[in-house]
Amino acid sequence: MFAPDMLTRDEFLGGRLRILQPKKGYRAGVDPVLLAASVPARAGQSVLELGCGAGVASLCLMARVAGLDVAGLEIQPEYADLARQNAEANAMRLDVHEGDLRAMPSALRARRFDHVIANPPYHRSVARSPARDEGREIAFAGEAALADWAAAASRRLLPSGYLTAILHTSRLPEFLEAVSARLGSVEIFPIAPRAGREAGRFILRARKGGRADFRLHAPVIMHEGDAHAGDWESYTPHLRGVLREGRPLLPDPD
Repeated sequence: MFAPDMLTRDEFLGGRLRILQPKKGYRAGVDPVLLAASVPARAGQSVLELGCGAGVASLCLMARVAGLDVAGLEIQPEYADLARQNAEANAMRLDVHEGDLRAMPSALRARRFDHVIANPPYHRSVARSPARDEGREIAFAGEAALADWAAAASRRLLPSGYLTAILHTSRLPEFLEAVSARLGSVEIFPIAPRAGREAGRFILRARKGGRADFRLHAPVIMHEGDAHAGDWESYTPHLRGVLREGRPLLPDPD
């Protein structure tokens, strides 16, 4: 486990959440906040986060939508322990399980959820130099293939349940193929740093048993202006509302 001097305490959602994270290793940025803001969850529903890390996405989601029953699965025990600590420190209930999504713990295999959320590794492990920190390496290029993530999500979803995931655009073809083989009503929301720039990441939303046509939405723009013009925050008003106030990023499904 992480010793206290190995950790920082960072603020999310404009200070509504205070999160312990390792000084070295995987540290959550905006992606789990964007993921949480994209989930069309309602009070009383259940949510499973695959690869929950220190719990940032799950806790941001619970801060936005009260009355959720949320569970997390994390393969690294030290990060699972952080997720439990962070939930307790923020007076939230997050049921954290340790294990591999390819061999899910029996307590999770016995359940189905209204929503599954995930931030799978951004890179193929063979396509990049490994990180020096093991935790960071697993987060950015874990052993499980994207097909394993899609299969695990599909198995855990209730009929008509939603998968919501965030990923780097280089992995869109692979993930789209894996998800489309199991789920329907697939929607892609590209996220671009600025207007006219390439989208570097995307949100995927899909529904178990969904029959709607595939939809590719206009990009979500993160920053104002054509380029970074100084040492100040340049998020669009919409993104500031998401990142600082916990507002939704995307419209609810039709």
